[in-house]
Amino acid sequence: MDNQAFEMHGERIQSSSKGKEWSKKEERKGNWSLMKIFLVCLLACVITTAIGVLVLALVYTTTTHIVKEVSITDDGATSTKPEEKSVDVKFQFLNHLPKSKVYNFPGGEIQWARFRNDVNEYENDEEMEFGKSINNHRSSMTFGTLRIKGKGLRVPHWHFNANEHGYLQQGTAWIGVIGADGSGVTTYNVTAGQVIFFPRNTVHWIKNVGTEDCVFLLFFTTHEELQTLDVDDAFFSTPEDIAARALKPQGGVNFIRTFKKQVEDQAVNLPPNLDELVKSADYVQSPDHQVWQYFYNLKGSREYHFPGGIFQWARYRRNSTGLNETEKIFSESLNKHENTLTLATLRIFNNQLGQPHFHFNANEMGYVISGCGQAGVITSSGATSSFNIGIGDVIFFPVGTQHYLKSICDEDLLLILAYSTGDQLETLRMNDYFHATADHILAQIFFKEQDEFKKFPKSKK
Repeated sequence: MDNQAFEMHGERIQSSSKGKEWSKKEERKGNWSLMKIFLVCLLACVITTAIGVLVLALVYTTTTHIVKEVSITDDGATSTKPEEKSVDVKFQFLNHLPKSKVYNFPGGEIQWARFRNDVNEYENDEEMEFGKSINNHRSSMTFGTLRIKGKGLRVPHWHFNANEHGYLQQGTAWIGVIGADGSGVTTYNVTAGQVIFFPRNTVHWIKNVGTEDCVFLLFFTTHEELQTLDVDDAFFSTPEDIAARALKPQGGVNFIRTFKKQVEDQAVNLPPNLDELVKSADYVQSPDHQVWQYFYNLKGSREYHFPGGIFQWARYRRNSTGLNETEKIFSESLNKHENTLTLATLRIFNNQLGQPHFHFNANEMGYVISGCGQAGVITSSGATSSFNIGIGDVIFFPVGTQHYLKSICDEDLLLILAYSTGDQLETLRMNDYFHATADHILAQIFFKEQDEFKKFPKSKK
């Protein structure tokens, strides 16, 4: 007899038994799947960590390299790392200007020995070392050479942050200076060996009125980047209606609109059709009492001889000692303006010495006009450097650093020098401070018998 109820019950028992076996298999299978997932995750973590460590290592290496490149010490020298290229300390005091970038314009060219905010604008590491040095020492000095072709013009402009002092090495030029508050324009002619001076924010121009190139050696009283605005740039940056209302030309704003800005920078200007543009030109000379505020006849000034050479000075003198009437005008002009410079030519006869000395109140910057020589300097940290100099080189000696110059070739060494003071220059020479020190003090310093110091001859005043 079939018992459906039993059969059904038996099927349930069998089914239940099979279910338990299936459940255990699934549990074992699930456990194995979880283990595989865990191992995969662990492997992924290991790989990710390894990649992360590698990336961090690369970033650290790159960052360290960058820091090494831009790390600067307090005295202006790039900090030396074993793996980076070191720069000779002499380039804190020396700039080979002929190797620097030439900025070309239609009417001439300019070269600079200066500080740059963007280190990529330096031509090489040595140039950057010099730029950092004059900036870190707060030298208040920047140097440039300006070459103007025949009939060329350094267009009217002004400097926001510097006075300008110049020495005309070659050529003939006509200068214009516009004073403040409608005080009028002063114009004058200069020839080689004479000095020009433009106070900060005075509009001025330089026009070559000769056939040969004019070459100016220029010093600016800033150790930051020079800030300059040319008159043509100021004009084109002014809204047309504002320019028309200010200048009141015939035709008003329509006339202003006829002016077209040139594509090429016109800082040193020489239009190809100049003869068509200019029909006549007068190079007027203003009265002496105006001219000598901005001019000095350095080549015609008194010569100051010393053993081994000659100085000539364009400077302020207290009580106008040793100055004629026109030189007094220049002296007072320097002193009344802030942060002016003292200029001088220094001629050291062949194979002679400008003896070691230092300045109490001025940094010194110079340019080699002719000859060849050697310079030596001792810094406040005791570091010493000596190096050869030749035509076109720029040198820099921070205030208080003892330095010397000597001629080392058959011709005289001639330099134009600038000192960062509009007051009277204060200098102490090695022979003066050595002879002024008591001999028993010298004996103690040098571990040498006192009588030995009588062998040094006293300096002649």
